[in-house]
Amino acid sequence: MLAELAIVIPTLNEAGNLPATLNALRAGWPEASVVIADGGSSDETRSIAASRGARVLADLPRSRGAQMRAGANAAGEARWLLFLHADTRLDAAAIVAANTYMAKPDARFAMFRVRFDPPNLLLRFSAWWTRFDSVFTRFGDQGILVSRSAYDELGGFQAWPLFEDVDLVRRARRSRPIDVLPAAITTSSRRFQRRGVWRQQIHNASLLLRFLAGVDPSKLARNYPPADEL
Repeated sequence: MLAELAIVIPTLNEAGNLPATLNALRAGWPEASVVIADGGSSDETRSIAASRGARVLADLPRSRGAQMRAGANAAGEARWLLFLHADTRLDAAAIVAANTYMAKPDARFAMFRVRFDPPNLLLRFSAWWTRFDSVFTRFGDQGILVSRSAYDELGGFQAWPLFEDVDLVRRARRSRPIDVLPAAITTSSRRFQRRGVWRQQIHNASLLLRFLAGVDPSKLARNYPPADEL
């Protein structure tokens, strides 16, 4: 099973976060393949990834959707794909939950609950809602675990810089609800720390509503810079 899992991580200047993410993955899934889809990092991201046995796709377009699409294409014949952010870590409970899910004959598309690091009261409240499936509670920082067959049937990610995750999940939900795994993964709250929790939450909600109203994701992405540029 584990050799049939490929983990795709889009990166852009993630040298500070990537070691902990990769170390956790290697501890739980030593046989899984890891593909780093890099959007032109200027720090040590690519060398860190290579030193830990990951396959590195370098100098891809600086677009998370395009990067993850390229990573999935490079994942070979893996029966399962896990799309994960570079600042997100899985613990033992999350890995067990994923393994249990992948062993089910009808498993297709699942996401984890999330916790933020470091947390505060509002972020804990926001994280609590990730146990429910809706367009307002399912985002890429919760990890996307999808069978290769389901991913291909859906047509993969759009090559968008923003909301490519929301789009893929919406398309998957048309056939059946998204399965929510009974474990949380830990993701960085750096955007909330830098901009303020309330300010970032309002900003995120505004962008999402505009996307759902049909605004071009490329236009919206101009107001959502990469985390290293905040």
